[in-house]
Amino acid sequence: METSPTSPFKSLRLAHLAKQLRLYKAPICPLDFPNEESEVDDGRKEVAPSSLSRPGRIPFKTAAVLICLFEDSSGDLRVILTKRSSNLHTSPGEVSLPGGKTEEGDKDEMETAVREAKEEIGLQPNLVSVVTVLEPIFTKSLLRVVPVVCIFNDKDAFKPVLNPDEVEEIFDVPLEMFLKDENRRAEDREWQGIKYLLHFFDYTKDDIKYLIWGLTAGILIRAASVVYQRSPSFQEQHPGYWNSIFQKIEKLLGPCR
Repeated sequence: METSPTSPFKSLRLAHLAKQLRLYKAPICPLDFPNEESEVDDGRKEVAPSSLSRPGRIPFKTAAVLICLFEDSSGDLRVILTKRSSNLHTSPGEVSLPGGKTEEGDKDEMETAVREAKEEIGLQPNLVSVVTVLEPIFTKSLLRVVPVVCIFNDKDAFKPVLNPDEVEEIFDVPLEMFLKDENRRAEDREWQGIKYLLHFFDYTKDDIKYLIWGLTAGILIRAASVVYQRSPSFQEQHPGYWNSIFQKIEKLLGPCR
């Protein structure tokens, strides 16, 4: 079903999804906001999405990734992914979301994510509508990564132009696969004495096999949970994991405040 002429989206479902996501309030980790914010039960804090770009009380290095959603011919939601160049020094040849580190001149993480997507895959900003941002995730190197969610206004108008220095391939996968316990495995890992689950998803397209894992898998599990408004059919993380992570990071960076 088509939307009204004033809607940027081609289907009523995408218009409704955009409205739903614009109302989303992301739970934010305590590291980003002062202690007077009210806590939710897993140690993170709930604030409006527009607050995500406020400077935190700890000066983390920040990056942003773009979660680009669109409907396929069957009406299923899919997300754009890339395979990183084999010549890169970090994570060569691995599957990732378009994105990168914040640069001077970026007014917020949304601008970072859209700029990086244009540089990496030739995505013109006018082809998508940014609808929300999710809570940041921290890497082992204490890089603060902010997932930015957008919806294609016109997927057919997108003609990828890959930057060969950064990207070897571009492909898309069903978003809902990150809620299903199919073609998935998890491993127990440990960082600074904290045990956590690392997820791996296998995906095959045109006889080409892709492995989606680690940070990218974690971000997409969270994104799928928000979009479909349900939890994954598997254990996402060990109980108390987020509280332990935030406490450990605060301890490590305490003298730097």
